[in-house]
Amino acid sequence: MIVGDLLHLDDLDIRLAWGTPDLLDRPVTGISSTDLQDPARYLQPGELVLTGLVWWQPADASGALRFATALRSAGVAALLAGEGTHGSIPDRLADACRTHGIPLLAVPAGISFRAVTDRVYLRLWGDLRAGAQDTAAIPETVRHDLLDLMHAGAAPGEVLAHAVGRLGVPDCSITTAGGRAVATTATPVPPAGRGDAGLPVGPQDGSPFDGWRLRPHVRAAAVEPMLQALADLLAPLAARDRAAAGASRRAAGRLLEALAGEGGLAEPLAACGLGEAEALVAVTARIDGGRDDGGRDGGGRIDGGPDGGWPDGNGDGTPAAWSAHALAEALHPLGVPYAAGTDRAGRAAALVAAPADRVAERLRRARPALQARLTGRRTLRVGVGPAAPPSPAALRAALVQARYVLEGSAGPVGSAVELDSLAGLLRGIPPEVTAAFHARLLAPLVTHDRENGVSLLGTLAVFLDHDGSWARTAESLHIHVNTVHYRIRRIEELTGRNLARLQDRLDLRAALLCAPEPAPAR
Repeated sequence: MIVGDLLHLDDLDIRLAWGTPDLLDRPVTGISSTDLQDPARYLQPGELVLTGLVWWQPADASGALRFATALRSAGVAALLAGEGTHGSIPDRLADACRTHGIPLLAVPAGISFRAVTDRVYLRLWGDLRAGAQDTAAIPETVRHDLLDLMHAGAAPGEVLAHAVGRLGVPDCSITTAGGRAVATTATPVPPAGRGDAGLPVGPQDGSPFDGWRLRPHVRAAAVEPMLQALADLLAPLAARDRAAAGASRRAAGRLLEALAGEGGLAEPLAACGLGEAEALVAVTARIDGGRDDGGRDGGGRIDGGPDGGWPDGNGDGTPAAWSAHALAEALHPLGVPYAAGTDRAGRAAALVAAPADRVAERLRRARPALQARLTGRRTLRVGVGPAAPPSPAALRAALVQARYVLEGSAGPVGSAVELDSLAGLLRGIPPEVTAAFHARLLAPLVTHDRENGVSLLGTLAVFLDHDGSWARTAESLHIHVNTVHYRIRRIEELTGRNLARLQDRLDLRAALLCAPEPAPAR
């Protein structure tokens, strides 16, 4: 598809506001809707940009030029501007597009953006596939019926059921790459066999959690060509879903950015479908992994092991983007509003309108299947924060707790409600800090134990484990109680702490918990 094809889409009445013949020959790779003043970071090269011009303010003389500059920096194919908000396309916008060489097309007020988006993807992934050789395996009448259903906005389940019934192929399911069932003609959906990834449906971006697969419940060589043709024909549905998922991630990203700033949340919450939520659970995720396990912040590039890293072709090949995809895959079956995306710092997070225990249980159930999609030494980790009212301060605090739990959880999925011990609290502190605290309080004991045959560290641990009982400590260590008294006095001399005081006991207990490994008792 090229930009000029938009002028010939039936019933849309899209008009050319400005553009030269050579610009109308630009190839189109997709379509994205936005009303941000600077949407560059959310766009991909070759995309059409669809805007309702909500951002346009007549008093802002340079607004149109800033917007066009952002589009040029992103390498978009063309701009489609809706006339519903202002009645016509502003002259300044046309001038800005002319300055930057961006084709400008007008969308009449009566045309919905959903109709434009659907027609573009039908053209990209339906009409262009119609002439491919492998679609000949599907009768022409069936092919036209399926395209008509998709054009009418039919759900994937309806289209798949119609296809299976008309073609006489075995029951099939459409699943995501992460294993979630999108549609099926028979339940339960059989588990995928080893090495059976199914037939790709529509665009695939390289993420282990993104993209659709067509999976027949029974494999038969005789119908493989027809199933392959069906997978090709269903591509518009996958492309439509991918566009919707991309829009959701962008809306979630704007919400997370709003939380990091000082702006209001009403609009970004509403854009994510969370405007009516009374409380939201904060979730954060990260994919660790690599030869040296070095990139743990989730924002930088992480070496992915033997396959050499992360694909970057379309902007979704980063640890944070993959983590956001994984969160969306896991949370979707809850059937509640949620927003999953990445913030400007490159961290994946989600806000979910469901109780915290339900969210944590769902993530624990979903994680094994998602983890199985990762290769090499990559590991998916998730932290679930508490429920919080939808106010900036409360949600920021909930996200901080979720990130802390992610760092400190002993398992791959941690929850803030489980953060109920000193040991659990300390696990979330950076290891450089805990190591320094351990050394600051206990270095004299470490030096003593290295030079002597008696472990004062071990004695201290047992003494604290037995609540400061001399007798039970002596019994546990198989030594005389007088020896315990001597060792404790020596510990107090070396550390400058008084083990009769609760505060000093707590400090030394925390220092012991900060040790890389517990010291053995002798």
